[in-house]
Amino acid sequence: MSLPLHGSNPDYLYEALKILMPDEIIDFSVNLNPFGPPRMLKEKWSEWFSFIEDYPDPNGKELIQMISDKEGINEASIMLGNGGAELITLIASYFSGKHIGIIQPTFSEYEKVSKAYGCDVTYIKLQENDWNLDTGALSNQIASLDALFLCNPNNPTGIIYSNSQLIEILKICEKKRCYLVVDEAFYDFLEEEQSLSEFVTESNYLIIIRSLTKMYSIAGLRLGFLMANHQLVAKLKSIQPHWSVNALALEAGKEVLNEKEYVRKTKQFIHKERKRMMIELRGLGYHVSNSKVNFYLLKDPSLDNQLPLINYLLKRGIVPRHTENFPGLDGRWLRFAIRQKDENNVLMEALTQWKQES
Repeated sequence: MSLPLHGSNPDYLYEALKILMPDEIIDFSVNLNPFGPPRMLKEKWSEWFSFIEDYPDPNGKELIQMISDKEGINEASIMLGNGGAELITLIASYFSGKHIGIIQPTFSEYEKVSKAYGCDVTYIKLQENDWNLDTGALSNQIASLDALFLCNPNNPTGIIYSNSQLIEILKICEKKRCYLVVDEAFYDFLEEEQSLSEFVTESNYLIIIRSLTKMYSIAGLRLGFLMANHQLVAKLKSIQPHWSVNALALEAGKEVLNEKEYVRKTKQFIHKERKRMMIELRGLGYHVSNSKVNFYLLKDPSLDNQLPLINYLLKRGIVPRHTENFPGLDGRWLRFAIRQKDENNVLMEALTQWKQES
């Protein structure tokens, strides 16, 4: 059985499990903003049609200026990418053949692209249920590494690590001459924003990845950016394909960065709905991760592997994200996105019925 490696692939999941896909489904496996893209993108879309006739700005100068102003980071320390996936691939290429550490469980692309570039990959597995970082123990493990991937907020747990922990890890990495790659793809969903971005320009060993596709629900456009020391950014740009970010993505990026009210309302809704779901799900006897963003892990503790629950939900048109390819989870949990309230209620009803019938 070969399950899809990422969420947002319901056709492939139904096919792999040999289940007939219902006419209507709710896809909880894709963790984007449940409100969809900002309305302004649709209103301006026709205005941007002429941009497809010419090559895009290969440097994305205007968008980089906006990001620079927003983040308080020098433009030379910012690099655009065709989604976070391209930036992760470029980083792996830069560390080709090196020793890479990955704090697990986490996004599978770090390992996939690192191995594609001949890297030796070491897992640093966190304890299940709380997934707490032991910075003391981490110090010894970092000693032999050339680079360390850490996702914060973490995908798929939704857990966040404190700034004090992250600063301590960065200091250890700098002392050991190990690059720290922090993927902050879901940073925008945090109610209290926290990041190591203030250390980017002064550190020779820090790389931060951000996504614009998650909060603004523009995954089909592919857009993200990277922040690092200007010398490292220059080296990464030298191996990036020309015109990597298309013209429509550049225009959309400039537009969404002004959507402050949209972001505020999203955060408010996610916080309220996540809290409601967690209380009700835990009341039903499910284990739920202590997520701080727009998705969470769930498991029925009576099951060692959640495949029976996956099958049950799929037949009802509810698509979860399996965790078979997350080392440290290995199918014992399912990931669900926070969607609109009525859709979350459909999930709650199905999970209640599962408990009653099992």
